[in-house]
Amino acid sequence: MVRQVADGHGWNGVLWSDLDAADADAVITEQIAFFTGLGRDFEWKLYGHDLPTDLGQRLTAAGFTPEPQETLMVGEIDELALDARLPDGVRLLAATDPAGVDLVADVHEKAFGTDSSRLRARLLDQLAAGPDTVVAVVALAGDEPVSAARMELVPGTRFAGLWGGGTVEAWRGRGIYRALVAHRARIAADHGCRYVQVDASDQSRPILERLGLAPLTTTTPYVYEP
Repeated sequence: MVRQVADGHGWNGVLWSDLDAADADAVITEQIAFFTGLGRDFEWKLYGHDLPTDLGQRLTAAGFTPEPQETLMVGEIDELALDARLPDGVRLLAATDPAGVDLVADVHEKAFGTDSSRLRARLLDQLAAGPDTVVAVVALAGDEPVSAARMELVPGTRFAGLWGGGTVEAWRGRGIYRALVAHRARIAADHGCRYVQVDASDQSRPILERLGLAPLTTTTPYVYEP
């Protein structure tokens, strides 16, 4: 069992498990008790190859709520098609301060239709505690934020995680998401990373495949709120 317990507004959850039918329910109960004792909601990342095969049903029975299934994709940066360009009139801005983080949060709300207050707090914490481990970028059409994305760099590994790429509806289909993936991959290479990893939605997967990322398995977030 590998879990992450974050400070402040960070992500909490179970990253990896090695269970069987005999111990799964007991371990699920233990994790609920642990995170509930901390007063935190948490996510259990269920992968397509995880055992037992009914683990998702067991999590649901224990009170978890499944979110849409995603595809875990990985690409070797040197083999990716990174020549994507932004449309005319669109520029990128690195979000390194509260004003930039506000732009990222604004795009997140418009693109996904969800509250971004937790994202804003988490990103501010990350930039304050480890500015070399997180990259956030906003695409601006004039002064209007139209797309945004993040990347996390894990010290001691050659992987960079691409997260939160989203474009407001009126600007979709113009190559901005593709350009943001390429932009972050180039930054990852500059930091010595060899691979990029994405938990891709059904909308993002075709774009990422054209860039050269390969699907490995599925991943479904199961969320527990005390």
